Amino acid sequence: MSVGTGQTAQIRPTPLPLSPGLPVELALEGAQQKGARTQLIDLREYNLPFCDGRDEEGEYPADVFRLQRDVAQARGVILGTSEYHGSFSGVLKNALDLMGFDQWEGKMVGLVGVSGGRMGANNALNGLRDICRALHAWVIPEQASVPQAWKEFDDDGAMTDEELAERVRAVGKQVAHFTCLHQLEGKIEFIRQWQSAPANPGGGKGE
Repeated sequence: MSVGTGQTAQIRPTPLPLSPGLPVELALEGAQQKGARTQLIDLREYNLPFCDGRDEEGEYPADVFRLQRDVAQARGVILGTSEYHGSFSGVLKNALDLMGFDQWEGKMVGLVGVSGGRMGANNALNGLRDICRALHAWVIPEQASVPQAWKEFDDDGAMTDEELAERVRAVGKQVAHFTCLHQLEGKIEFIRQWQSAPANPGGGKGE
């Protein structure tokens, strides 16, 4: 999710009722409240093959490169997943395997997950945290897990527990906040180097 001029990518791999789509939309809402512009990436809308280690990447369908471009242009990303058998979605893992440092290095990442059981999606989110670190992304400390997601939303798709909903929004707010700080750090360093640079000996007045 980029703040100001960038975009936010959210990845959701599964349909309702255990889709992370609704919680991630809440997280995106939180990011928008901090001034971020957002884009929703739904993996069901991409024709993604299995990542099979082929040498010729040009053999992949166009949607692989479309996904890579969509994620690369984001300054920050909110990843959403359902928890399956103690881990995150295989569809999401395959999508991540089709990308690399070019798409992820240096990005701020927030994590949200849903589960059908009472224990939540913490195992899935912790697994995603490890993968994001391996891709040199910056994962914010805050994460949101929605247990028993099947009963947390009303017929209109609104989360019934407002305290939990606010925790989900907080993920988006923090990604937007830290993305902004991360961008400012580079600008501040440029100003610091500019101010500390030696005077141009050939740049006298009147020349």
